[in-house]
Amino acid sequence: MKSSAKKVELASVDDLFSTEESRADAQREKVLEIPLSELHPFKDHPFKVKDDEAMMETADSIRQYGVLVPAIVRPDPNGGYELVAGHRRHRASELAGKDTMPVIVRDLDDDQATIIMVDSNLQRESLLPSERAFAYKMKLEATTMNNHYTAQVNHDMHAGGW
Repeated sequence: MKSSAKKVELASVDDLFSTEESRADAQREKVLEIPLSELHPFKDHPFKVKDDEAMMETADSIRQYGVLVPAIVRPDPNGGYELVAGHRRHRASELAGKDTMPVIVRDLDDDQATIIMVDSNLQRESLLPSERAFAYKMKLEATTMNNHYTAQVNHDMHAGGW
């Protein structure tokens, strides 16, 4: 005899007894300790990471106090994480003999990641003019693509495409 009962999905015990605060906390960004070996550079990263005196000072600081500001990474579909911001901290952590580094994992598309990567580096004083120029070019291209996409969505919405 076939049952005429439909499949009913029941909420889990955790869902039933969780608080609004705990649900909101689950949505917040968290700082994670990720092995350095799982972190790799952003593609076409225009800024040089040099093992100069400033880098050695950063490595000494990390050796003594740890990384004070987490890097920003995004998941790599091929495994590991792509560094968006924090390439110098990553290298200094290697030099300091660390195995892990604090990071914030964000889901970012290429344009969003490029804008964050450029903005997080442009305030540095030691940038070469060529690095600064290439970074601005990358940001302009990412912003233009983002604005083109937004304009297309707005056009589609007003044309009745949505």
